[in-house]
Amino acid sequence: MSDPLADRLGRCYSSAVHDVLRGMGHERCVLPPAIRSLAPRGTLAGPVWTVSGRIDRTKSSHETLLEWTGLLSKAPAGTVIVCQPNTHEIALMGELSAAALKLKGVRGYIVDGGTRDVDMILELGFPVFCSFATPADIGARWVPDSFGAPVTIGAVTVSTGDYALADADGVVIIPKAMAEEAVTKTEQVVGTENAVRK
Repeated sequence: MSDPLADRLGRCYSSAVHDVLRGMGHERCVLPPAIRSLAPRGTLAGPVWTVSGRIDRTKSSHETLLEWTGLLSKAPAGTVIVCQPNTHEIALMGELSAAALKLKGVRGYIVDGGTRDVDMILELGFPVFCSFATPADIGARWVPDSFGAPVTIGAVTVSTGDYALADADGVVIIPKAMAEEAVTKTEQVVGTENAVRK
C-alpha cells in the first residue's frame, strides 16, 4: 500500500527524528532500548496500528489460536503493528504469523515482548523489532484484548495513526498530528548533515 509520508520517513534515521521531535517540544518519543531489530541493520517505517493483550490461562490452545488468527486478519495492510502484550513470558510473533502479515502487506511488527522462529523470520525478510526471543508460544496462555486503542510502552503512549521509525538506534514514535511537519524538518536535517559529511 502506497504511503508517501512513510516512504519519506523510511529514508530518514531515528536519531535525526528524535532530535527534531525534541526541538518541537515532544520529548517522550523513544521506545525502551531493549526493543531491537531481529535483523542486523533492520529498518522499518510506517503508520501505526496498535494491539494490546494479556495472559489468560483460562483459554484453551484452540481458543487462543482463534483469537490470534483474528488479530492477523484485522491487521491493516500498509501499517506497522505496535503490540503491548503486557507480558515478557512468551513470544508474540513467529514464522507463520510473520509470513501471513507479509502476505497481507503489513510493513512490520514492533512488540514490547518476545518473538520466536528467529532464523525463519529472518529468511522471510519481515521486519520485527522485539525485546527478546523465546521458544514459548501463546497457546493456552495469551489473548488480544484491544485493537486500535492507545497503548503505553515505556514512557511513550502510542496511538493508531502515529508513525514509527525503527532502525539500529531504536524505535521512535511520531504523533500523527506532528508527522508531516516532523518528517519535513527531519529531511532538512538529514540533508544538512549529508552536506557536512561531503
